[in-house]
Amino acid sequence: MANFISIFRVFLALIAVFLLFLPTTLSYVAAFILTVIAFILDGVDGYVARKFHEESELGSVLDIMGDRIVEVSFWVAFAVLGYLAGDNLALNAMFPIVCVARAFTTDSIRSVALSKGFTAFGDKTMQSTKLGKFICASRFMRVSYAVAKVMAFIIIILANTPGMEIYSWTPVLNTVGIVLAWIAIIFCVVRGLPVVIEAKKIIG
Repeated sequence: MANFISIFRVFLALIAVFLLFLPTTLSYVAAFILTVIAFILDGVDGYVARKFHEESELGSVLDIMGDRIVEVSFWVAFAVLGYLAGDNLALNAMFPIVCVARAFTTDSIRSVALSKGFTAFGDKTMQSTKLGKFICASRFMRVSYAVAKVMAFIIIILANTPGMEIYSWTPVLNTVGIVLAWIAIIFCVVRGLPVVIEAKKIIG
């Protein structure tokens, strides 16, 4: 059940991303709702896994894979639509490029670590230092990063919903979304650093 939820939330997020390319108020409202549900399910799958003792290496991999697909899909969509930096194509592109580069780097290292019995999180985490465990595996950092992402995504969607331009506070809302996007992408990079730094201890 936990693994099903992990996969199901990815499909919900992809539908939400697709709806962003349909410039109607209804499609954006639906995208907003689906995005919220998808991120709620990101927490539900872990709860279900613990509740019904379904924790597994496969579940850990599916959770990370789902996170990657969801966040990259949103960053790419926002970049294509110009929601992150207006007409500045280079700055728009920077968000998905950084996200993808970090994902390839950390997940490549983690795949080797997994073959040696280590996981990204949990009791068998590959992080050996207290700082590394806190940045990569602590509940506080994982939740903070997730909240930064979901808040950035839903606020950017809301600020760019057709019809919202008539409200005077929409530009402020959009600025808040972009600031949160920067916070999220900085989180993305910072949480990847310990994986790279400590990789030598495992990979050799």
